[in-house]
Amino acid sequence: MFNDIGALELVTIVVLAILIFGPDKLPKVIQDVTGVIRKIRAFSDSAKQDIRSELGPEFKDFEFEDLNPKTFLRKQLSENEELKEIRSTFDLRKELNDVTDAVNSREADPAPAAAGASAAPAATGPDLLKKPAAPAAEQRTPYDADAT
Repeated sequence: MFNDIGALELVTIVVLAILIFGPDKLPKVIQDVTGVIRKIRAFSDSAKQDIRSELGPEFKDFEFEDLNPKTFLRKQLSENEELKEIRSTFDLRKELNDVTDAVNSREADPAPAAAGASAAPAATGPDLLKKPAAPAAEQRTPYDADAT
C-alpha cells in the first residue's frame, strides 16, 4: 500500500502528526489507528473465508486477486498456447523493416517519373496527383436540398 512513499514524505507525515496531535497524544493515536487497521483486515479476511466456503470445493483455487482485470488478462494471455505460438512466430523488427523498405521503394519510384514529363506513369498503382475524371451525368447522385 505504501510502497511508493519516500523518506522525505515519511518524515513530513511524522512531523505533521506531531504538530497536529502533539507528542503526548501521538502514541495513543498510533495505537488507535493500528487497531482500526487490524479490525479492517480481520473483517476482510473473514469475508473472504465466508465467500470461499460458500462457493464450495470447485472454487478452492479461487483468488480474489484474479478479479483484478490486469491480473486476469495477464494470466489468460500467459496460459493461452495459441497466443504463445503467434508471439513466437511474429517478428516485429522484420515486419517494420519490410514496411520501411516498401515505403522507401515507393517514394523512390515517383521521383524519376516526375523528372521526365513524357515518362509513362508507374504501373504500381493509381496516380494520386492526377485529378479524377468527373462522373457522367447518369452516375451522379441527385441533389437533395432537404438532406443538407
